[in-house]
Amino acid sequence: MLQQILADMYIEPELLAELNEEQKQILFLKMREEQIRRWRERETQLEKEEAARVKVKKVLGKTVSWMKGLDNDVWVWVMGEHSDDKPYDQICDEIMAERAALQAQIEAEKLRAKKEAELKKRFSGLHLEPEQVVLSEQEIQQKEQKRAEEELKKLELEERRKAEEELRRLEQERKQQIYISLKEVQGSKNTHEEEDKEWQKTLQKSKAADMRRRSLAKQTVEDHRRRSVKALERGRVAAMTKAFGSTNPTPPPKPKPRNTTNSSNPINRKGGMRRSLSTSSRDHIIRWFKEEQLPLRAGFQRDQSRIAPWFHGIISREQAEALLNEGEPGYFLVRVSERIFGYVLSFRSSEGIKHLLIDASENCYMLLGDQIRFNSLSELVEYHEVEPLSSSEVEEYLRCACGQKAAAADYAELFT
Repeated sequence: MLQQILADMYIEPELLAELNEEQKQILFLKMREEQIRRWRERETQLEKEEAARVKVKKVLGKTVSWMKGLDNDVWVWVMGEHSDDKPYDQICDEIMAERAALQAQIEAEKLRAKKEAELKKRFSGLHLEPEQVVLSEQEIQQKEQKRAEEELKKLELEERRKAEEELRRLEQERKQQIYISLKEVQGSKNTHEEEDKEWQKTLQKSKAADMRRRSLAKQTVEDHRRRSVKALERGRVAAMTKAFGSTNPTPPPKPKPRNTTNSSNPINRKGGMRRSLSTSSRDHIIRWFKEEQLPLRAGFQRDQSRIAPWFHGIISREQAEALLNEGEPGYFLVRVSERIFGYVLSFRSSEGIKHLLIDASENCYMLLGDQIRFNSLSELVEYHEVEPLSSSEVEEYLRCACGQKAAAADYAELFT
């Protein structure tokens, strides 16, 4: 179950609801470790690809060199650190003003050329041509022609002056329009930047919370490991004691296959049963128990003579809490989960009723996120009768089994 969660990097809400805070912390730590492992694999692959590209560039004779600073490292300039650096807003305003002026100038030049062509066309037909006059009237004619040309030039200069003023006015208006539009775009960017800053603050808070949860989960794992080693020294789990008997530490041994009373061959899970972390069908859970758990004698006492008094069927969290309300701290039961293929250890502590998910997906039984595996549910229960369930300051043990309260056992449908 844990391996499938790490492979998918997703846990369904139904499964998450079955976990207590300590198991959630352990699961979070495992998922973070898996993320880091995948990230390192990707980084290693990218480094190999980058090294291959650099090698190809060297073969082709192309290299890249970087400017060095006083510390003989790559020179880096960070805008705003130098005393002569302008503020970011001022730089943006200058850039926008320059762009607006350039755009307005380009448009004004086009309009000026158009006006110039219109003026030339307008005054080209008004130039006076010299007339053929008699010699006695030539001087008078030249004076009149000169005066007319002067009047025409004055008129042309006046028109050009008006056209130039109009062009300058239009250029200034266009420059202001372009600048305002650029400021609006910049303002929308600033709004996004403010939103990004708020998101960054939220992200930093989330990362800090992740670090706290990771530290707590790591401490939980370390405390549980120490308790496990202590139990091994006492000889509570024979299989693990044998594995830890050598000088070098070894991982927990794989559980021994269980045998049925009619055959000496180990029981294998049926391939026809679809494995899933969660299901909403009660019939699926009953089928899973009958096909996979009943051959392993799940829920029976160690001698397999009868069903253990602490074992219950498919009951809800509320039903389990109702059964445990009357007991003292250490009052417990093991129930078949109504949401997943697995079990839930429900017990009463000094802080209230707690629920711990029992993973039964690898032909063995263990508390989700724990490192100790058991061959049967009865071994798990007996182990925690003398060893604490969690690493909290108040040590919690399984003291008294909660049996059936009604006349008909709630696990009857699992065995019929």
